[in-house]
Amino acid sequence: MSSNPGPLQGRRKGPKQLPRLPLSAFTPPNSGTSDKFPLPPSPSTVHPENVVDAHVVGDPKLERWQKEVSETLGKRAYGVVLAIPADKASEVVKETGGVNIISTMVPFSLGDPESISAAVQAASESSVPVSFSTVFSGSSPENIAGMREVLQKGRPVDIEIRTSIADASLEGFEEFLTKATTELEVVPPIILSNLLPPPHDFNLPIVKLMNHPTYNSFQAQTAALSLFPYAYVKYLPPVWGVATPSTPQPGAAMESSGAKEQREWKRRIKMYLGPVMEAFGFQRIIFGSSSPTVSQASSNSSDWYNVAREALAELGVEQEIIDSVFSLNAQKVYGSK
Repeated sequence: MSSNPGPLQGRRKGPKQLPRLPLSAFTPPNSGTSDKFPLPPSPSTVHPENVVDAHVVGDPKLERWQKEVSETLGKRAYGVVLAIPADKASEVVKETGGVNIISTMVPFSLGDPESISAAVQAASESSVPVSFSTVFSGSSPENIAGMREVLQKGRPVDIEIRTSIADASLEGFEEFLTKATTELEVVPPIILSNLLPPPHDFNLPIVKLMNHPTYNSFQAQTAALSLFPYAYVKYLPPVWGVATPSTPQPGAAMESSGAKEQREWKRRIKMYLGPVMEAFGFQRIIFGSSSPTVSQASSNSSDWYNVAREALAELGVEQEIIDSVFSLNAQKVYGSK
C-alpha cells in the first residue's frame, strides 16, 4: 500500500494561498455623502464653542473662578451668572476681567418681606440684568405669597430644593409652584437646583441604585416637574458628601485615582442626566459650577466642567446640545433685562 495517497501527490508544497478580496470590500458603499466611515469624536475632545457658567457663588471679583478655569476654558469662557448680596448688586459692571456678567443673582428668603423688598430694590438699581435666588424647604401661605411677589417682577428665579427627592413632601413643592404662579399672566423662568444630580449616598453600589426606591422616585418626580413649562434644571456639582474628583494630568495612567474617580462619577451622573434629558429636553438644562449652598464638599470649577461635559458627551449627544447646555440656554434665560 502506497504511503502517499494519490490525490495529495499533485498538490503544491508551501502554505495555502487565500483568495484575494476585491478592493470594494474595504470601501464604504457609495452613499453620495461621504467616502469614509467617520468615527464619533471622543467625549474628552467635545467642547462647547462658548461657556456660560450660570452659577458662580462667593467670588464677586471672579478671581478664584478665573484662576480655576483659565487653563481649561481659555477663550471659551464667555460669561457668568454671579451670585451677589442685594446691597452689592449695584456695584457689578457688565464685564469683569474680560468675562461678561450675563446676570447677577440676588438672594431672598421666602416669607421674609424685608428680604424680598431688598432684592427687588437691587434689581431696579442694577446696570446689568438681575435674577433672584431662594431656598425651598417647605410650603406655607407666606412662602407662596413671597414667591408670587418676586415672580411678578418678570425676572428668572433660582430655587434650591432642600426637600429630599425620595420624600413625599416634594409633592408639596409642585403644589407650591402651582399656587405661586396661578394668578400670573406670564411666568418667568424658574430654575431648579440640587436636582441634577440629586443628593445621593455615594456608598450605594451603582448596580443597586438602578432599582433603588430613591432612583424610581427621582424618575417620577423629574417627569412631574418637567410638566411645568417654565421650569429649568441647573446642572451643578452634586451634594454627595465627597469633593469633585480632580482632573487627571495629561498622560496620566488610566488607572490613576483621579481617572477612576471621574469614571465612577460620570457613570452615576449619566443615570440621572438621562431621565432629565428625556423629561425636560436639552433646551431646559443650564450648566453652573458652584455647589448648592447645602453642600459641605468642595468643588473646583474646572474639575466639575470636565466631569459634567464628558458625562453629557458620553450620552452620544450632538454638538448643538453641548452648546445649548453650556452656553446658549443660560444666555436665553438670564441675558435679557
